[in-house]
Amino acid sequence: VQLQASGGGLVQPGGSLRLSCEASGGAFDLRAMGWDRQAPGKEREFVAQITKSGKLLFANSVKGRFTLDRDNAENTVYLQMNSLQPEDTAVYYCNGIGTYSSGAYFNEWGQGTQVTVSS
Repeated sequence: VQLQASGGGLVQPGGSLRLSCEASGGAFDLRAMGWDRQAPGKEREFVAQITKSGKLLFANSVKGRFTLDRDNAENTVYLQMNSLQPEDTAVYYCNGIGTYSSGAYFNEWGQGTQVTVSS
């Protein structure tokens, strides 16, 4: 499975960005998709996750500002980020968890997309 993330960029404080991540490559069952982020000089941290059934998890730091939607047919997840603040500046990494048709488990990461919040 390959994960292709897009949508990062530069935005002013209070602005919005939408990140997308598409999973592709072979026959698989994608059980959950989500995002982590890593700010300069800090450890990677969990941001949000959505399961195939639609169960959502958010980090406390983004609750009420970020939303996460999933298109199961397209194996794509969308992270809508509103009211962005400078502390949201980070490289955002897409994650996909699931199983191949063989039954083998996978936990894959995309290449990361830079989000910069600055005036």
